Amino acid sequence: MNLVFDPDWIKPLSSGFIMSLEITGIALLIGFLLGILLAVGRVYGNPFFRAVSTAYLTFFRGTPMLIQIFLLYYGLPSIGFKISSFMAGILALGLNSAAYQAEYFRGSILAVKKNELLASRSLGMTKLQGIYYVVLPQTLRMAIPSWTNQLINLLKFSSLVYMIRVQELMYEAKIIAGLTYRNLEIFGIVALMYLVTILILSYIMGVIERNTRIPGLGGKGA
Repeated sequence: MNLVFDPDWIKPLSSGFIMSLEITGIALLIGFLLGILLAVGRVYGNPFFRAVSTAYLTFFRGTPMLIQIFLLYYGLPSIGFKISSFMAGILALGLNSAAYQAEYFRGSILAVKKNELLASRSLGMTKLQGIYYVVLPQTLRMAIPSWTNQLINLLKFSSLVYMIRVQELMYEAKIIAGLTYRNLEIFGIVALMYLVTILILSYIMGVIERNTRIPGLGGKGA
């Protein structure tokens, strides 16, 4: 069997790959901002907010990502809200990511000693200021390992949005494979692109984790 590589594949695959990175980056940011709010609300919020947050996490962690994508893209127009496939994909990934990031951040918040927040209050800070200046900086640093896993998973899950015709990497690969019937080569290249990207991201996040490690919480040099 002869393996074939056509230079004409480079442009559409590169374009799709950039689109995949854009989707991942925007969705990760949405998940980060919403995840922080959900985590803080679950730990410090009132019973109503905790209940709403718990229901949110239960839904997005308990249903398939593809169903969530379809609900936004095909479901919203039925009630008068039509959005593009690109926006539906980003929102679905971002809202799903928020549920997981919220749990990572909540665990890190609970790992911060309670007397640190009390100490900030004794210095004249409000509760909100104590959370922002004392709790969250430690939370974000401790959550880096789990957050790295979410980044990697989100990049892989971004391939699902080809199902609603978002022109990302998997979408472009499917088109080329359908035209050329070179399935082994095309999807092998796509797999390699994902693998190399994930290895690079893992290395970068590992460097960040080592450089931001909190002394006394384990690891080398603690």
